[in-house]
Amino acid sequence: MSNTNGNGTIKGITPRIGFYICHCGHNIAAMVDVEKVQKFVASLPGVVVSRDYKYMCSDPGQELVQKDIKELKLNRIVVASCSPLLHEHTFRRAVEKAGLNPFFFHMVNIRENVSWVTDNREQATAKANALARAAIQRVFFHKSLETKKVPINPDVLIVGGGIAGIHAALTIANAGKHVYLVEREPTIGGHMAMFDKTFPTLDCAACILTPKMSSVKNHPNITLWTYSEVEKVEGFVGNYKVNIKRKPRYVIEELCVGCMDCIDACIYKEAKYPDEFNQGLSKRKPIYIPFPQATPQVVLFDPETCIDFKSHRCKKTCIEACDRKAIDLKQVPEYKEINVGTVILATGFKTYDAEKSPQYGYKKFPNVFTSLEIERIVNASGPTNGEVLTKEGNIPKSVGIIHCVGSRDEKAHKWCSRVCCMYSLKLAHLIKEHTGAEVYNFYIDMRTPGKGYEEFYDKLMNEGVHFVRGRVAEVTDWALIPEEEHKLTIRVEDTLIGVVRRIPVDMVVLAVGMEPREDAQDIRRMFNISCSTEGFFLERHPKLAPVSTFTDGIFIAGGCQGPRDIPDSVAQAGAAAAEALSLISAGSIELEPNTASIIESFCSGCKSCIPLCPYSAISFNEGTKKAVINEALCKGCGTCVAACPSGSIIQNLFEDEQIFSEIDGLLKFAGIELEEMEVVNA
Repeated sequence: MSNTNGNGTIKGITPRIGFYICHCGHNIAAMVDVEKVQKFVASLPGVVVSRDYKYMCSDPGQELVQKDIKELKLNRIVVASCSPLLHEHTFRRAVEKAGLNPFFFHMVNIRENVSWVTDNREQATAKANALARAAIQRVFFHKSLETKKVPINPDVLIVGGGIAGIHAALTIANAGKHVYLVEREPTIGGHMAMFDKTFPTLDCAACILTPKMSSVKNHPNITLWTYSEVEKVEGFVGNYKVNIKRKPRYVIEELCVGCMDCIDACIYKEAKYPDEFNQGLSKRKPIYIPFPQATPQVVLFDPETCIDFKSHRCKKTCIEACDRKAIDLKQVPEYKEINVGTVILATGFKTYDAEKSPQYGYKKFPNVFTSLEIERIVNASGPTNGEVLTKEGNIPKSVGIIHCVGSRDEKAHKWCSRVCCMYSLKLAHLIKEHTGAEVYNFYIDMRTPGKGYEEFYDKLMNEGVHFVRGRVAEVTDWALIPEEEHKLTIRVEDTLIGVVRRIPVDMVVLAVGMEPREDAQDIRRMFNISCSTEGFFLERHPKLAPVSTFTDGIFIAGGCQGPRDIPDSVAQAGAAAAEALSLISAGSIELEPNTASIIESFCSGCKSCIPLCPYSAISFNEGTKKAVINEALCKGCGTCVAACPSGSIIQNLFEDEQIFSEIDGLLKFAGIELEEMEVVNA
């Protein structure tokens, strides 16, 4: 199979191809003989110029391509360098500036696909030659394509009302755009609302967060829907249709002012159900407000514990106590449909379940607490009004804080949760401040990389907090001294002095790590994005696109992408908001033309392609009995092209003649003609 006719042209066009290979510093040149590849390609039919350059993606490298296009009348360009994901758009823009259609350009990846995965220089060079030849044969069959523009709806949906969601919402709303902020819990605030103080400045968490929560509630450009969940997402960048389920509070939000008279009037004189916000350390009634600064300041009923929902025999004293008539026990879920142009996911994280590490005695020994439980205990609005006490009601004289529970552990999670060292230091300071106890920090490595973090570590050492380097083996209730019946014993190998130590303490705090939420996979599928191997949402590029996803118009921020502290979450939320505002300000977005299309005359209407499309881009026209592809939804994955039994679906940049020419180029390098392969296959 030849890529040209007898006189060396295709459809009357003489190929004038420019080839450029990049050294990429030592990334490529260290393993691939760049000059040898350059000379090999120069000898191929249709190649007018073949050059190598140290960094092709630099301005001089791009200018070199542009100069050759103009002076040598080049009509096709091939660049052999790194991943197209990194620089394909860079070179397309350069080609376009020189007056050539950007899709007459093709990129060969000889860094990730050759240099970085080959340890033999001769083989790497031969492979680079083969890939380059394949690209030269393919590129001439490229067609002049045009990008299409899709208008952007200026409204934004933000899913998750933690500090990341709050900051993103306020940033966009202050720019004059309308935001829908959807939070599954009855109040916004997320994990930060549970904290007493923040490291390293020891600022009051509520003092920082509460004004922002109030700003969200009162902002004219923000529609706040708490106790709500996204049910369904359809559409594409610039035009997403989202269905939201608003769960019943059994209270009319517009009428409730949070006076709490109904709570006082509840027939349950004493609170008797675990309070989720206080980590189950206190009790609440069936009708409650999660915490004093909750936003919105609206009560809600728990139908699982309210007598009226269970037996309908309640005297309904709560209804009588509400002079605003805000209680409606017959409320049903409410469904909303909104249209937005962009979405920011800030769904947060969950903490590691310490029961999965039984060696530490959580739920086995009464005085073993998780870090979040201690956050509530030291808080003045917490279950003990800020008093740090053991379950026996005593002030602890010694406390052990165990780092890396659920993190950096082959049996749990391999990753570092990033925040545990610093919040353990903060809790050590707060516990010592509240009780005067001897505090021990058991750590593997102390990681304090942020601004002011190392200084905070030094401050703790000067306060007399003990630091023991080594992973704790177990926590037992075996007292070293018989009279100390309530003592817990921490067994650890102190790697700095090389001995096994047994340290008795009154209280143990487990610094639990961060992990993805249980519903992360459900959310991923709903919004058509990807997750990393750890289960956190995956960004488009860890360095160049850290808040973008592979689905245009969907951005991520905060702990849903990976473990991070409050400053990093806020910074990322600002970046996601900026990306959304950038799209909105542009008014439209260009779509890549590497989409699939259907040749109607060939389509049999079998519908086999419709359920296979991961982007729901294919529908069926009942009038013509043919499949139809929505180009705005299509991402060019090629699934439908491969699956179509009639061959009626084609895809731009991946048409048969392009692919077969590329294969032919590879086979020729190996001394095999494509026709021979066809005979063998027959």
